[in-house]
Amino acid sequence: MENSVLIIFSDPLSQRRWRNFKANKRGYVSAVLLIVLVLLSLVAELIANDKPLLVKYQGGFYTPVFKTYLETDFNGDFATEADFRDPYVQDLIRNNGEKTLAEGDSPGWMLWPLISFSYDTINYSVSQAPSPPDGTNLLGTDEQARDVLARVIYGFRVSILFGLAVTVMSTLIGVLAGALQGFFGGRIDLFFQRVVEIWASTPTLYLIMIIAAVIEPTFLILTLLIGLFSWTGLVG
Repeated sequence: MENSVLIIFSDPLSQRRWRNFKANKRGYVSAVLLIVLVLLSLVAELIANDKPLLVKYQGGFYTPVFKTYLETDFNGDFATEADFRDPYVQDLIRNNGEKTLAEGDSPGWMLWPLISFSYDTINYSVSQAPSPPDGTNLLGTDEQARDVLARVIYGFRVSILFGLAVTVMSTLIGVLAGALQGFFGGRIDLFFQRVVEIWASTPTLYLIMIIAAVIEPTFLILTLLIGLFSWTGLVG
């Protein structure tokens, strides 16, 4: 694999294409910006989340982003998942599980992400929904009082991963089908070409609507459906 990569980049034609691409400042900067945004979206939970990155409580450290903690873990009343945005839970952590901080004790604290909202977190402190941008919600909230910026970050990740998954899947199927047709040729080529024409004429949108009415259209199901109907253009 490494030798193949070295051969590609040592090829004079590939080097010239790379130089031409870098010479196009807008294209080069856009590509770098896209790569940075994709990498950041992969760690969206560390950027936008309604759970702290790190919690110090009674001298110990907790990582709610990676592990689920119960309210009783912080001397709360209920054995349910702790809501770290709840002032009651925040006071428990700050006072080390007591009503008031004991004299001489070090108070607990929470380290929050840059955006203290997840994609489905409802901000009950806004007076109206949707709300305009402010210091808390940089892009405002939607009609259900959810932070727009957090939803954009998570939505961007889903869109990028969906596009990449569909592209890889359709490319593999299309290239394999075209290679088999070209290798065997003859009647096999003619038969599968008719199959490709019939498959390409299938109304994908209606099929997705029918399946969505029967089962919940999850990310995996939509990826499989779009990928199964996107490979025909790559057979040639």
